Amino acid sequence: MIIPRMERHNGPNRIPARPPFPAAAIGIGALSLLCVLSGTLQAQSPAKPPAGAGKLVPIPIQLPKPMFEGTPQNLTVPNLQKPLGRPRDPFLAPAGVTNVAKGKKVTSSDMEPVIGEIEQVTDGDKKGAEGSFVELGPGVQHVTVDLGATHEVFAVLFWHFHKTPRVYLDVVVQLADDADFKTNVRTVFNNDQDNTSGLGAGKDMNFVETAEGKLVDAKGSRARYVRVSSKGNNANELNHYVEVEVFGRPAK
Repeated sequence: MIIPRMERHNGPNRIPARPPFPAAAIGIGALSLLCVLSGTLQAQSPAKPPAGAGKLVPIPIQLPKPMFEGTPQNLTVPNLQKPLGRPRDPFLAPAGVTNVAKGKKVTSSDMEPVIGEIEQVTDGDKKGAEGSFVELGPGVQHVTVDLGATHEVFAVLFWHFHKTPRVYLDVVVQLADDADFKTNVRTVFNNDQDNTSGLGAGKDMNFVETAEGKLVDAKGSRARYVRVSSKGNNANELNHYVEVEVFGRPAK
């Protein structure tokens, strides 16, 4: 278990919460929590299978145990996705696709986390309890996974924090050929609708964190580096990462 660096951390909400969103924001009352059992569950199927993919099978996702039960509090967050109300459908990919991010090198915009160590982002611990997540400072922060070589990436699955129902803001998922994200950069998820993070305006929806994590369809894109960015959450201005998984296979 990682011991928090107490001199830099005074609790999960040490930075004041952001001002409430305007009244025009969508108020979500009585959100139905996804009833997810621990064990092997999968995500939704891709809209269009990759060309020449051959036989498609569900990717092998191991979900952590849910850490909260019941109906989440009212969340006045704009553009908020409604919960599915059931486990996700299987996400299909070519046979042999696995989590190629586990144990791989991770770098971050904040290499001295408030809590935890950057290496935890790919250590396989998805429980989300104290000692299972990394806490980064306020503002736009990211974690970047180096897959070690070019891979065909079919899905990116990540957990920011699932001890309580939160919404992380300006979430952007990108793929690139280089560590500096200057060559062949592709954005596969972006809910920063007003481009406050400077990575471009996105059209995806905000989502509530649960033990299922957020799964993004990468459509078999070829890349070596995978980056997930965020800009605080609806509870405070800090950024958290429990785990990032990348489902793919070495590129031929």
